[in-house]
Amino acid sequence: MSYREGLRPWAVFQRLPEGQSNCVARFRTQSDADAFASIFRRGGGVFEVVFDLPQAQELTKNR
Repeated sequence: MSYREGLRPWAVFQRLPEGQSNCVARFRTQSDADAFASIFRRGGGVFEVVFDLPQAQELTKNR
């Protein structure tokens, strides 16, 4: 995960068949992620908002 992605810890994941998932978008705030997830859900599919903060070691390694 890059430093830029670390600035956006809230992610919207799409649940796919067979237990797979796909990160659709990342946001700085939970409210933004929730709003986008509700828009995605209107089109169908299963979307989940998660707090996905990278470990400090990964952030310093990618600088």
